[in-house]
Amino acid sequence: MKEPEIIRKGEGDNYNYSQDHCFVKLSSNRTNGELCFVEDTLKPNFYLARHHHKIMTEVFYFLEGEVELIFDDKTVLCTPGDTVTIPPNVWHAARCREGGKMLSIFKNGQFDLYLEKISKMSDDEFADIELMKSISAQFDIYEE
Repeated sequence: MKEPEIIRKGEGDNYNYSQDHCFVKLSSNRTNGELCFVEDTLKPNFYLARHHHKIMTEVFYFLEGEVELIFDDKTVLCTPGDTVTIPPNVWHAARCREGGKMLSIFKNGQFDLYLEKISKMSDDEFADIELMKSISAQFDIYEE
């Protein structure tokens, strides 16, 4: 990145899924794949299944609502102002019953490119378990 980039409120690559609505505020394409930054509005009954990353570190800063982060040995209730850093190889899941909002930083991960890829997939492709495993592994997301 050689020039400042300004992305205003409500701007950025926009991905609106059934469970959440994401705006990419910094693409990993601008940082040689080292970093991306996402504003994520979690819809009521959001659930992200248990998974881990072999390379990527995730940092979550909670802005609104209550989000449960579920680890193997404990569940942590996160509220506005809390920050949680999840290093590689830590199994985790997330649940947000009432809806919420958070900022996410992905270090050494191209999560924004994953969002872009899955935004173009059909329902049949989502239903293909082996295809989903392959795509997830491409972006350092492992559920097994």
